[in-house]
Amino acid sequence: MELDLGPMRRQYLNGQLNEADVKANPIEQFIIWFNEAISCEEFDASAFVLSTVSSESMPSGRVVLLKGILNEGFLFFTNYLSQKGKEIENNPFVAMTFFWPKSERQIRVKGKVEKLDKVRSLVYFHSRPRDSQIASFISPQSQVIESRQVIEEAFYRAQQQFSDKIPLPEFWGGFIICPLIIEFWQGRENRLNDRLQYTLIDKQWIIQRLAP
Repeated sequence: MELDLGPMRRQYLNGQLNEADVKANPIEQFIIWFNEAISCEEFDASAFVLSTVSSESMPSGRVVLLKGILNEGFLFFTNYLSQKGKEIENNPFVAMTFFWPKSERQIRVKGKVEKLDKVRSLVYFHSRPRDSQIASFISPQSQVIESRQVIEEAFYRAQQQFSDKIPLPEFWGGFIICPLIIEFWQGRENRLNDRLQYTLIDKQWIIQRLAP
């Protein structure tokens, strides 16, 4: 089987990215672009590809939802015993990639992951819809299961079991990705795309332009 996708192409004409126009702090610049992505009605603007590496040096990527931004970095929540959770425990250096096609923009982040404190994880967990809390409680995420019925039955039992607050599972909580490198990419005509990279050196952000 063969599929030729060579003819699939279009020009990027929406904008430009100049050193004089960006913030000195990449987190501030990210927030500007993120708000513009929401204004453009980008589909799931908070979704990003999280890339991790196993102990066998095998990379994995999956789409995760951004759940907050602090001065220190980017927040997301997950099952600590999932594949990504285990790979992060083994190697805390990860990459995250946002792509907003309407804006013709991409943001790439490389950084180190740290666990969030339990209080913040608890607050977020109980802000979620009740059934989402139950799903997180009963799912052995990333493990092989016999059938969908196994999960559906466990979900139903948990719905009956918990009449009040659902406890935060010990295996579930938040991470913060503390960025070391952040690249902002703006599509331009004739593939002469703008790329500005922020690199953290001695606690200072250095901005450099990269070739398209």
